[in-house]
Amino acid sequence: MNIDYIALDAAPIGEWLLLLNNEKVRKHLMPHPYFDETLLKQWLGEKLKEDGKHGCRVRAVMVNGQLAGWCGIQESAEGYELAVVVAPKFTGLGLKVYAELMTWANALGHQQVIIYFLHTRRLYRFLQKRALSVTNCELYGQQFTRYILQV
Repeated sequence: MNIDYIALDAAPIGEWLLLLNNEKVRKHLMPHPYFDETLLKQWLGEKLKEDGKHGCRVRAVMVNGQLAGWCGIQESAEGYELAVVVAPKFTGLGLKVYAELMTWANALGHQQVIIYFLHTRRLYRFLQKRALSVTNCELYGQQFTRYILQV
């Protein structure tokens, strides 16, 4: 399996729409309207701005030339957060993406990072073992599990 991390706007629009409107993907994301091309371009623009911030990196994840998801290190109110969104077809890829994000976090000089998982996600034992703390929190009116990880 060949994994590439590319600029978000280098991935095909049609593949983005399929990924972000996929019901299994949406189940674990903050509630949002279905994407059309206009909303997608707005979302991509916001993520590209995030990518340009100091300490941040946001990329499309390509597997053998196909959009498999996106990932990034983004600013949050509590520090820098890791984001991983993977299409159901690529289940199992998340661990590899997580490892890459931790490499980026180290290279960017972060001491710790946060992962927020919407309440719809199960607890992840491998994260619990590595976390400095695991707590429940509320963001934007939604319940999350927050993992704080040392880089």
